[in-house]
Amino acid sequence: MQKLERSFYSKASMYSFFVVMILILSMWLGTGQFVHVDMMLFGYLIGSLVFAIGITLRMVSWSLRPATHQMLKRSFSNLRNRERKKRNIRSILKTAIDNIILQKFIFKRGIYRGVTHWLIAWGCIGSFAITFGLTFGWMHFSLIDPETYQIIVMGVPTITMAAHGLFAEMVYNGLNITAMMVLIGVLMALIRRTTSPDVKVTQRAEFDLVPLYILLTVTVTGLVLTLSYAVLDGWMHNYLSLIHQITVVLFLVYFPFGKLFHLPIRPMTTAVPMNYQEHLQVDTRACKRCETLYSNDDQIADVKEILGAQSFDLQLSDGTYLSDYCPACRRRMRVMKQMNLESHHEKDKGDKDHE
Repeated sequence: MQKLERSFYSKASMYSFFVVMILILSMWLGTGQFVHVDMMLFGYLIGSLVFAIGITLRMVSWSLRPATHQMLKRSFSNLRNRERKKRNIRSILKTAIDNIILQKFIFKRGIYRGVTHWLIAWGCIGSFAITFGLTFGWMHFSLIDPETYQIIVMGVPTITMAAHGLFAEMVYNGLNITAMMVLIGVLMALIRRTTSPDVKVTQRAEFDLVPLYILLTVTVTGLVLTLSYAVLDGWMHNYLSLIHQITVVLFLVYFPFGKLFHLPIRPMTTAVPMNYQEHLQVDTRACKRCETLYSNDDQIADVKEILGAQSFDLQLSDGTYLSDYCPACRRRMRVMKQMNLESHHEKDKGDKDHE
């Protein structure tokens, strides 16, 4: 592996190369050795490859951060633990359903914000799935007879559908459906960000508003394109198609480097409750001063590892670490230090009765 890494400028460049090669190979398989390539989607293809390279670069950079690296290492270690394997898998599935599918963490901040975020998130996911599936040729439609289509996935014939049936109409308009979801979500977000005084104080235009404007541009141009060929008999279809393609390519190039990057890394956080938020009595750590249960062994060990990698020495004069004490005792010790008072944290256990 080390010899292979020497052939590339960095790990990020090596992984980017492999990702692009895998995508091209998948395209070769899905299109029957490039037989079913749609050249009208060539611009989307280039944008998608740039998107894949950008996502890979950001993911590698993100995973190399001390905190992220330690979390990933802990996650893989826990998944290999045979004794807790079933519990860990259940924890990941539960977190994925709550935080990815239902997105309860956003709904806790308000129904309006929850609906907004859910529409944007799942609208984008659906749009990505359809766009990449068509762009890389992972799926296409084959006409069996004048009234029947068949969906071909990676060169394998799958379901058939009536050419003018309800299911077929939903498939044809898949991108329009997801675009409407994103459009409604973006408009709700823009209304909130332009009318709420609390949000206007903390938001940054280049970070919070630009992604919404880009999404709005992509969805509006896409829906106008549909309106052109469905209602206006193809009025300015070629120009509208080019404009929409440009907006999509700009969106794909921007995506890995802006606020929307949190979308692909969100699934990685499903392992966090498994690692640190599952309350197991056998792993629970008690504060060395007040004996309050406040954390677990894995989390404390990881905190020490992360701080050590960043050259932070939080060891106290008696050999213990700040991470060995609960947050309340840490605050008390910090206040006493600021007041130039000695922190007798090894004695006077009776103080916990007065807290």
